[in-house]
Amino acid sequence: NTPAERALDHVYGYAVGIDLTRRDLQIASRKKERPWEIGKSFDGSAPASAVQPASKIGHPTKGRIWLTVNGKEAQTGDLEQMIWNVPETIWQLSQQVKLAAGDIIMTGTPAGVSQLQPGDKLECGVDGVGTLKVSIGQPE
Repeated sequence: NTPAERALDHVYGYAVGIDLTRRDLQIASRKKERPWEIGKSFDGSAPASAVQPASKIGHPTKGRIWLTVNGKEAQTGDLEQMIWNVPETIWQLSQQVKLAAGDIIMTGTPAGVSQLQPGDKLECGVDGVGTLKVSIGQPE
């Protein structure tokens, strides 16, 4: 129950991450009327860059968010377009779950979600935070 006005006091820093989904596992679970969690919680499902301390970069509220797939822009947006800003996100989550030091909150993505293939090369970034490069491998 962290109030939004105190939420940033609990933020160590920011990173760039990709929240991947295995649609094959998600759809198979859905067909069996089972939880979809396996489609979001597989090995390598959430790669992230190094964390940049807020003491160094501040608390970004605007800046470009982008993703390229094989060198072609697939997603672009701005932090200003988030439905909930970071303090509001922390406030909402803290009403539902206990948040603790070391927890990572992934905030969502701009429009343009698409299917990836083994061998795809992803590069993404958030202005003022950093970049991340990822290659998609074969499912295990």
